[in-house]
Amino acid sequence: MRPDGPRDPTAGPDSGPSPPYPLRLNGKVIKGFGRGSEELGIPTANIPVTGLSVGGHEDIESGVYYGYAGLSASPATGSKPNIYPMVMSIGWNPFYKNTVRSVEVHLLHKFDQDFYGSHMNLVILGFIRPEYDYVSLDSLVEDIREDIEVGKRSMDRNAYADFRQDPYLLEFEGRTEVGE
Repeated sequence: MRPDGPRDPTAGPDSGPSPPYPLRLNGKVIKGFGRGSEELGIPTANIPVTGLSVGGHEDIESGVYYGYAGLSASPATGSKPNIYPMVMSIGWNPFYKNTVRSVEVHLLHKFDQDFYGSHMNLVILGFIRPEYDYVSLDSLVEDIREDIEVGKRSMDRNAYADFRQDPYLLEFEGRTEVGE
């Protein structure tokens, strides 16, 4: 259950990411549960992760994070690699009672077509909030929309915006299908 009261407008210190951030993760975009677009109206790109080690951290907390995503060339990206701000969920999604942990990335961009099979590189810059269970779909969607706004405001700060230029985001050669 999420706590009552106002949420912080940004996440992370104004001076920029502090350890363990930034974290790096990558993988091939696969089909997920199909709930992001259809049920929530918030499309997500899912990547497979074996053992869920994120940037070498096997104990990463379930919750919502923000940062940047590099997406390999596809018709959806105008046939060239591109970088997008993102918010992502790592967790069990207790509202849906998932039995496996997942990585679901919401790119802050409107795409005209899907990009399954593309490769995605992530630079995770900070933690927005822990994973909560929800009493209704509406309260879940409301929190996700606020997560998006917190992520946007957080990345608008100079110390975070600079990570949009991280070369890792566009390094796709030799990447495997499973997240690493």
